[in-house]
Amino acid sequence: MLLLLALCSVAYATKLLDRNLVYRSPFHDLPEFSRDTGEIHARHVGHAKRQMGDATVFTDEHYPTFYGADFSNSPFVWTGGLTFTHSVASGDPFDDSVLLWTRAVPTSVADSTTPVPDQSVPVCVSFKVFTSSALSGHPVSSGEAFTSYDVDFTVKVEATGLKPDTKYWYFFADCTNSSSTSPTGVTRTLSSPDTPANKVNGGKNLSIAVFSCSQYQAGYFNAYGFAAHNTTADLFVHLGDYIYESLGNGAKIGRAVLGRELATIFDYRQRLAQYRTDASLQFAHQNAPWITDDHEVADNSWKAGTADSNDTSTGCSFSPSKACFTDRKLAAVRAYHEWMPIRQVDADDKLRIWRNFQIGKLLDLTMLDTRQYDRDLTDVYYNTEFVNTISSFANRSLMGFPQEKWFFDALSESKERGAVWRIVGQQIVFTQLNESGVYDLDAWDGYRAARMRVLDHIQQNKIDNTVILSGDSHANWVSDLAHPNDTTNYDPVTGKGGLGVEFAGTAVTSGSSFGTGITPDAADVISQGLVAANTDLQWSEGSYRGFFLLNVSPSTLTATYYAMNNISNPNLDGFASAQFVVQSGANKLSRPVAGGSVKAGVLKSTVTS
Repeated sequence: MLLLLALCSVAYATKLLDRNLVYRSPFHDLPEFSRDTGEIHARHVGHAKRQMGDATVFTDEHYPTFYGADFSNSPFVWTGGLTFTHSVASGDPFDDSVLLWTRAVPTSVADSTTPVPDQSVPVCVSFKVFTSSALSGHPVSSGEAFTSYDVDFTVKVEATGLKPDTKYWYFFADCTNSSSTSPTGVTRTLSSPDTPANKVNGGKNLSIAVFSCSQYQAGYFNAYGFAAHNTTADLFVHLGDYIYESLGNGAKIGRAVLGRELATIFDYRQRLAQYRTDASLQFAHQNAPWITDDHEVADNSWKAGTADSNDTSTGCSFSPSKACFTDRKLAAVRAYHEWMPIRQVDADDKLRIWRNFQIGKLLDLTMLDTRQYDRDLTDVYYNTEFVNTISSFANRSLMGFPQEKWFFDALSESKERGAVWRIVGQQIVFTQLNESGVYDLDAWDGYRAARMRVLDHIQQNKIDNTVILSGDSHANWVSDLAHPNDTTNYDPVTGKGGLGVEFAGTAVTSGSSFGTGITPDAADVISQGLVAANTDLQWSEGSYRGFFLLNVSPSTLTATYYAMNNISNPNLDGFASAQFVVQSGANKLSRPVAGGSVKAGVLKSTVTS
């Protein structure tokens, strides 16, 4: 009878497995990279048969399934307890749905003190979404999903049927023990695309916290916690280097990195799991939806390799695992898809994660992939001179020409639909930066024709209010957008002739490009030379780790930069180092830039006046 019930439940069991988006291929059009939920369920049935026979470690009550009825004696799902090891997270909100995430590990796996369940035994997790922090009344969205070791016990579901521009509270629970729950998370939906700009976010400014480059061994992720505790951030945006593949030496501050340089699926899962133990990072994920980019493969990634790996015999020897670059990339993408609340990518276009969020008529948030998607050869340290000779070639692309066309279309369509602001999230510094005759060829300076095409499209199509967000450089830079070295059409003093603005942020913890541990005074000496030498650059700061916060209204966009005083231990000690204003339609920073004074770094006006 038990086996009959099992076989009759195949279709519903497979549906529950399918409900967990992590089992799907990260590539929408390449299903071969998905997990075979039918095969997984077949293992579950096979285990049920074994449990009816000689079960020497577990009894039937450890494995009841949850197929819409109480089969407490059916050995299908783990009932030995769950541990929600990494709290909860949410991401990629739309106006009617949002992705929810957790990790639900069998207690025996988490504490390593009791025998683990058979590998074929899944975990069943339910979720509920409410409109109040009291979690009262009927949930507005709910469901169940299976997970297992196949996807590192991660769970990712889409809460649907939600109202636009609304705050929600949610939690997960063990299907077999409703009293075993995750922490409660807070998330929200976006405004519908046709919402008037002055009605978005209930008529209040929309706040977006922007981060990049969090290296575990370099310090504690205090910037995430500061933003979550001390600002009004509605969304968290991350612009690359969410994890690092390297080891480093963080033991002296209690941040020793586990494992080795990342190469395999185990390596990437272990590193993501360790990073997500940081209290500030957990709290930030728990309290706001995130929008992320960059699959986080390795240093200076491009379409056919990284700084130390590719598919040559030499490039496959960087790791004891002998993983080649292609293997490494697929492992990184798979783990990232499992651990991050990011929506499915259009994978017939290789590794596409570029996408657009229409947030009422207030703004379009356009997320690019300037790292993994069809990027031409970059500077991988041993080829710097060669890359410099080809950096201006017209056929070089940073994004790949399909993404480039999509980006231009997105900018034009945003203008046509009447959005006020066009905010572009991408990984690397856009503005030309002459650093004493040296240019960062891993940034847009290594793809100069591609940058020119972007600026030409903005200028020729009279696209106002373009704001480019950047990370990667581990320093702060704020610039007017203009063609490099163009002092005929652009005036750096008044900003006249500007085509937009770039806000580039420092790292959460990664060492400064000015020199790891550099003091503010020493960094300011370097910044003085940089703002004097670079026409478009209006502010430079290279000492502090931190983030910046955008406050967006129909009339103005304000960027406030925050600096962390100490990342050697967990704390919320920081301050606002500078604030910049952009008026709608101005396409430049308001003068005087930053109101004429900053608490860190150097303004161009203080050097050239």
